[in-house]
Amino acid sequence: MSSVLVVGGTAGIGQQIAQHYADEGHRVTLTGRDADRAAAAAKEIGGDTTGLALDLAAPKDIAPALAGLGAVDGLVLAAIERDVNTVTDYDIDRALQLVTLKLVGYTEVVHALRTRLAPDGAIVMFGGLALQRPYPGSTTVSTVNGGVIGLMHAMIVELAPIRVNVIHPGIVGDSPYWRDRDLSPVVARTPCGRLAEMADIVDAVAFLLRNPAVNGVSLNVDGGTLLG
Repeated sequence: MSSVLVVGGTAGIGQQIAQHYADEGHRVTLTGRDADRAAAAAKEIGGDTTGLALDLAAPKDIAPALAGLGAVDGLVLAAIERDVNTVTDYDIDRALQLVTLKLVGYTEVVHALRTRLAPDGAIVMFGGLALQRPYPGSTTVSTVNGGVIGLMHAMIVELAPIRVNVIHPGIVGDSPYWRDRDLSPVVARTPCGRLAEMADIVDAVAFLLRNPAVNGVSLNVDGGTLLG
C-alpha cells in the first residue's frame, strides 16, 4: 500500500493511523479542517507526509480540496464529531452538521477520488458503538452510525473490486477525549478487563486495509463491552 489518505488525521486516533503508515514508509496525506493544523500534524509525523485542509461538513468544497491528490491505495475516513442531541431537545443545526459530515462528506470524498482509487485498494470508515448501545443524547450519533453501515453496503456493490469495511471503536482509554476521565466503571464491565487503546484501533484499521479477503466487515473493537 504505497499511498494512504487519512481524513481526520490531525489528532488522536486519526493522527496515530497516519503515523503508522508514515513509519512504514508509505506516502501519507492527512486532512483536517484547518490548513495550518494539518501542516503541523504532517510535520510532526514526518516521512513522506502531507497535510491538507478539508471540511467534511462543507461537501461542495471537498472535490476541489482533493484535486491535487494522486492515486490512493488506502482511504481511512476517521473524522468524527461528538454530538449530544435528544428527541426532546432536538437541535436541527447540530443534527444536520453531523449527518452532513459523516454521510454526505464521507460519500463525497469517495466520489471525488473514485477514478484515483486503486482497484486492489480499500476503504475503512469509522462508525461507532452508539449504533448498538444508544445512550441519552445519542439520537443523531446512533442514527448516523447506522447509516455508515448502509453506506458501506452500497459502496461495496458500486465500487467492486475495491473493498469497504467499517470499524466501531469502543471507549478508547488513552485517546485525548477519554484519557483524563474516570473510566473504572466501564473497565469493570468489560470482559477482557481493559479498554481499547489507540494502538488497538490502528492495528484493526491496518488489518481491514491489508487483508484482501476482508470486505463488508463491521468490526467492533471494544474489548467485549457490548456483552458486559
